[in-house]
Amino acid sequence: MNHLTIAIGGAISGCLLLAGAAAHAQNALTAPQHGQVIEIYSDADAKAVLNARLAALKTVLELTPEQEKLWPPMEASIRKVAADSMARGKQRAEAKPPADFLDVLDRIGDAEVTRGQDLRSFVTAARPFVAALTEEQKNRMPAFLGMTVDPQAPLASRSLWLFEEEER
Repeated sequence: MNHLTIAIGGAISGCLLLAGAAAHAQNALTAPQHGQVIEIYSDADAKAVLNARLAALKTVLELTPEQEKLWPPMEASIRKVAADSMARGKQRAEAKPPADFLDVLDRIGDAEVTRGQDLRSFVTAARPFVAALTEEQKNRMPAFLGMTVDPQAPLASRSLWLFEEEER
């Protein structure tokens, strides 16, 4: 059990380190030169962080050979949700500013509907994979995906790292 705890701790620590660096980089911009703003956190960085998270998730779960066979559809779903999230974030960044608070609320509603559809597609893809996991493995997934439960607030899709690229 000690080796498992160390492996899980190491995988989670590494992922948190990458996520922390990515979050810091998301907000950090270099000094503009001649009116240009250079983004430090690139699409390639986002892809690298996603790859690291997927590798860490597999490491934390310690998949059996039979479970490995069920992994590809779930990974593909995660990658699609992340790519769609990134595309929505870019679209939002390029959109004209909202005219008023109703436009803001309308955009929030559209985003939540779309995130809900993405979550449903992920759940559908993940069901066969998760059904093959042990209870111990199942218990490791929620926190790793960013599902932290605050008893004072409802769980929001924004807490899941699947959607963080939308906020970049």
